[in-house]
Amino acid sequence: TINYLLGNLGKTYADTVGVVDLGGGSVQMAYAIPEKDAEKAPKPADGEESYVKKLFLKGTTYHLYVHSSYLRYGLLAARAEILKAGNANGYSNCVLAGHQGQYKYGGNTFEASAAPSGSSFSECRADVVKALKVDEACTHMKCSFGGIWNGGGGAGQKNLFVASFFFDRAAEAGFINSNAAVAKVKPSDFEEAAKRACKLNVNDAQSSYPGVQKDNVPYICMDLVYQYTLLVDGFGVDPQQEMTLVKKVPYSDAFVEAAWPLGSAIEVASSS
Repeated sequence: TINYLLGNLGKTYADTVGVVDLGGGSVQMAYAIPEKDAEKAPKPADGEESYVKKLFLKGTTYHLYVHSSYLRYGLLAARAEILKAGNANGYSNCVLAGHQGQYKYGGNTFEASAAPSGSSFSECRADVVKALKVDEACTHMKCSFGGIWNGGGGAGQKNLFVASFFFDRAAEAGFINSNAAVAKVKPSDFEEAAKRACKLNVNDAQSSYPGVQKDNVPYICMDLVYQYTLLVDGFGVDPQQEMTLVKKVPYSDAFVEAAWPLGSAIEVASSS
């Protein structure tokens, strides 16, 4: 969808942009890689889809690294993983001071009370790294997290567009304009926002971030730490690499929602 709206389809793989889409249940990363790298892709484990999808779009063949098994690592699902990873003492280092309660996700309930001293950026980050399984054994050439091949990087990943919850939390944390369709950011912007958020208690956070829904306020530190760690430790993006946060993409003289149905229709039309 995004590459079509930007006018990139039909050009070489190096002229396309990579996309990271952070939903509630899963996170997806997709970018075009050279054919020689596609040939080296590891065989997926039983039950997993192939790492590389071959697409013919606007007269050009693309080899697309796309891993759809990052389940449990969408923003809402990841909260459960982070609470499990760091809850040895009955509280979480990622939950804002003053919050006592539980978090429900996927039919399960997790203890989600703040530590006596409140949330801590560094300790929360350690919990997130653990939840992401960044150090899990890597049997391939190079992994992202959880032992999953990262596609090898390269020119197709140099220009990243990040969407969905990345945009929403950045707007709510106030480091991009919530009315913008696109915004340039770096992963380090999420780090700085996280450090600010983690120092707050629930009441201060409610007044500091009026755009955040009340149910999400206790988790604003956790969410921002997760987004930074997912990009930098998970996907290996340099903290200072400029990325484009996208909600809508300018196309002709309008702004078009950066959502998957258009891309699905283009794929069908191109392959038929």
